[in-house]
Amino acid sequence: MTMSRLRKWRVWVLGALIALTAAGCSLLPAVKDETAGWSAEKLYTTAHEAMQDGNYTRAVKLFDTLEARYPYGHYAQQAMLEGAYANWRTGEPTAATAACDRFIQTYPNHPNVDYAYYLKGLVYFREDQGIFGYVYELDLSERDPKQMRESFDAFKTLVQKFPHSRYAEDAQARMRYLANALGMYEVHVARYYYDRGAYIAAVNRAQRALLDYPRTPSNEEALDIMVQGYARLGLTQLSDDAKRILEKTFPDSAKVVGAAAKPWWKFW
Repeated sequence: MTMSRLRKWRVWVLGALIALTAAGCSLLPAVKDETAGWSAEKLYTTAHEAMQDGNYTRAVKLFDTLEARYPYGHYAQQAMLEGAYANWRTGEPTAATAACDRFIQTYPNHPNVDYAYYLKGLVYFREDQGIFGYVYELDLSERDPKQMRESFDAFKTLVQKFPHSRYAEDAQARMRYLANALGMYEVHVARYYYDRGAYIAAVNRAQRALLDYPRTPSNEEALDIMVQGYARLGLTQLSDDAKRILEKTFPDSAKVVGAAAKPWWKFW
């Protein structure tokens, strides 16, 4: 077979395959859209009922359809907000926080915008705990701090902008918990440096925990690291100063009296 005939044969085979593929696709039955012709009210009502029944995947799909077909009005606003919650419950934190941000930017004066901030804080607060986070108490101080800071900032904005919001009290409690966790994260890093002989880095990180997160349980461990770190560096006076502050601030501390201490996060 010559090269010219071979090329023609290949072109013919390729054309036949394309034709068969097109014919096969035309034989497939069209997927029927059950929501065709539905009003905004019906889409919202059905999606809301699906969410209440725990069918969050269906709810997300219907809320997305509602926003696409009817992008304006009361139902679209509710779809955006409730869709954020449904995305969160389906394990899609990125979509959930994006919807919260979109709602905040589009409707900054909406009566329920405080809930958007609160939900955003919740998504970041529990995002990387997974399903077992709802069953077991986990020490958030061992998490990636980026998510904790995002959560803290969302709750902080809520409390500052809407101090009388129904979600403000819970947001404040979570902020305190996150401040404790962020402080303990700094202490974990400081202890990591200390255990590896990087005493200057350990002391600096412990000081950061004291300055950035004062009056939190992390201060006790931070002071203890400073006592030990300065001692290792031969800075006796600084070590003694840190020890006096530790004894005065935490007189019942296990670091002072030698008793076992209960983890701070058990109080949540």
